[in-house]
Amino acid sequence: MPNYNLTVNDTRYKIEAEEDMPLLWAIRDLVGLKGTKYGCGIAQCGACTVHLDGMPVRSCQMPLGSISKKQKITTIEGIGSEETLHAVQEAWVEEQVPQCGYCQSGQIMSAVALLEQTPKPNEEDITSYMNGNLCRCGTYDRIKKAINRASGQLSK
Repeated sequence: MPNYNLTVNDTRYKIEAEEDMPLLWAIRDLVGLKGTKYGCGIAQCGACTVHLDGMPVRSCQMPLGSISKKQKITTIEGIGSEETLHAVQEAWVEEQVPQCGYCQSGQIMSAVALLEQTPKPNEEDITSYMNGNLCRCGTYDRIKKAINRASGQLSK
């Protein structure tokens, strides 16, 4: 079985796994970070979204064998802490976005990536960028409000 050196949230992990193992399972089962969620397993819902070198990817369909040891992986645990929430996480709380929690980490990871690429998104930008993240509870309006709030906070 091959060995992999993964950098997750600025920490190096040496793991042993098959090259076709999805990154999601390596993060959850081998690294031990449980914030990234399994949703559909076919990269359609966005619950498993993490950043690979700053870009959002669906970790349920990203085989370990396709990740180089130089690439940096960021999970929901890596964007803020309990003491210092990321502006998107703060906005999520302020706008009361969370309901069941199923999609939240993936939604937040996509929103963070959106704001890094487009610091002041308009309504169309938000809708288009967040389109691949599904919310069972239908809190899409709150999600948009939270992204707008975070954009305002980050631009200060």
